[in-house]
Amino acid sequence: MTNPKHNSAGAWAKKYHLAARSVIEATLRPYDLGSTQWYVLWHLIHDGPLAQNDLLRFLQVEKPTLSGVVSALVRKGLIEQVTDTHDQRRKVLSITPSGLNLCQELPDPVDLILKTAFEGVAADDLETVVRVLATGTDRLHQLINKGKKS
Repeated sequence: MTNPKHNSAGAWAKKYHLAARSVIEATLRPYDLGSTQWYVLWHLIHDGPLAQNDLLRFLQVEKPTLSGVVSALVRKGLIEQVTDTHDQRRKVLSITPSGLNLCQELPDPVDLILKTAFEGVAADDLETVVRVLATGTDRLHQLINKGKKS
């Protein structure tokens, strides 16, 4: 018996997310990195030194989760965490030379996913998918925020 909900856009978005997450984990496992750790490194390489709180917005994780990820990356010597000279309450993160070397060595899991999943898919089709999923995501965020105001 086939349930139409199992073939909906939402169901396929979830299946894609789970498959992509599996590819990310398999790609990073040999380098002893988790997906959130990789995203922290990626942001530090592409956005320069960042306040730790700025990463909360980018990564959409809870503060304790990010603290654990940052601690692990500091222990591994991949990032440095220092107190902001202007605001002692803020921590600033930057990538270390070891972190930069590691990132240059490992494959970009997001690039691998995009090339594999969407090879041969027309650009117009991809633009439609992005537009539809972005609209749906925005509407769900509005619903969540509306519920918080009540």
